Amino acid sequence: MSAPRLAVATSTILPKDADCVVIGGGIVGVCAAWWLAREGQKVVLVEKGVIGGEQSSRNWGWCRQQNRDARELPLATRSLALWEHMGAEIGDSLGFRRCGLIYLSNDEAEIERWAKWGRFARGEGVETHMLTAQEAAARGASTGQRWKGGVWSPTDGIADPSRAASLIAKDIERLGGHVIQTCAARGIERSAGRVSAVVTERGTIRTTSVVLAGGAWAGSFLHQQGIFFPQASARSSILSVAPGAQGLPDALHTAPVTVTRRADGGYTLATSGRANLDPTPGALLGMRHFLPMFARRWRVLRPGGTQAWAAGFETRRRWALDQPTPMERMRILDPKPDAKVIAQTFARAQELLPELRKLSVQAAWGGYIDSTPDGVPVIDTDVGIPGLVLAAGLSGHGFGIGPGVGHLVADLILGRAPLTQTTQYRLARFGRSQWGQVSDF
Repeated sequence: MSAPRLAVATSTILPKDADCVVIGGGIVGVCAAWWLAREGQKVVLVEKGVIGGEQSSRNWGWCRQQNRDARELPLATRSLALWEHMGAEIGDSLGFRRCGLIYLSNDEAEIERWAKWGRFARGEGVETHMLTAQEAAARGASTGQRWKGGVWSPTDGIADPSRAASLIAKDIERLGGHVIQTCAARGIERSAGRVSAVVTERGTIRTTSVVLAGGAWAGSFLHQQGIFFPQASARSSILSVAPGAQGLPDALHTAPVTVTRRADGGYTLATSGRANLDPTPGALLGMRHFLPMFARRWRVLRPGGTQAWAAGFETRRRWALDQPTPMERMRILDPKPDAKVIAQTFARAQELLPELRKLSVQAAWGGYIDSTPDGVPVIDTDVGIPGLVLAAGLSGHGFGIGPGVGHLVADLILGRAPLTQTTQYRLARFGRSQWGQVSDF
């Protein structure tokens, strides 16, 4: 069974024109479209598969400030408030709640890194508390273990990956926008050098503004436009267990395993950093950009297989706009999880939290986490084509900061004061001046 996801029915008729076309129905795409529709823009969102079908329904569900890179922290902070704001307007919490996040460790070097981040973050107004050994044992009582220390971030929280993107998409239509599923965007047409239309498999939409929120597919789409976007994707493996465990924290991170309470009362289990690096044409061509990241994180990456290459989402082949594209041949990226990682994660979780020993595996799934060379997103209007905005490369953080990224995209399109500073999110940073500045978290 793949990742649970709420299926929603959306528009079936493709409008002939729009103020803005959003490409991609993950959390970033639906949030961008929602904020634009809320401002009265005629928005059309096109999704090659189904809303939230890829990484937006396959993540942990964490919405955190804790341990964010300094370049991303302001966006993470604003996103927490925006989760609450959007939920209130939509009439559904989207599963978001500030339950607090617990980090526990017996590694003194890791604890000191958390403490160093905490000293910086408190200066930025973030509430984060280092835990003594006694406090860590109390917070982690369900583990029955002693801990040298930890962190408690009470204002952070979780949302529901199985429902959030779908519910936001439905509300876009309430606001007057259009959401079209099973409709791949094949390319962009230009007039006098700027965006004039989006060509889809169902027809052409005239527009002067396009948001590319294509996740792992963004690099290959931009390649068709002659734009280079360094992007690589790692395959993660996650599982969930059925409801029934008692007395466990809602969100707990340790080095062996991370545990998150799901909306149905079950738990998502994952091991941070245990990902498979499947080779792809895009990753190989952009290898030099990723050398600093690989050098820093090689211990947590495992060689992968041929799944990604066969899926075609990082192809560098050119395609014709009047013929089926790789997006239509692979509507939803649903890779097989690494069976060894799933078994090991479940065993570690049961060892860490004995209460989980009475539960069975509910589902297991894989997902592709697209990353930039520095682990920080690209949110930029200056990517080579006037009228095209890129919002991709969320590097495993997209779900939690999705509302903020969407708001920032709307700010840029509408020409209003941006939610946060944008310099750190520019595509042009991947020159020599930024080479090697990999995010710490």
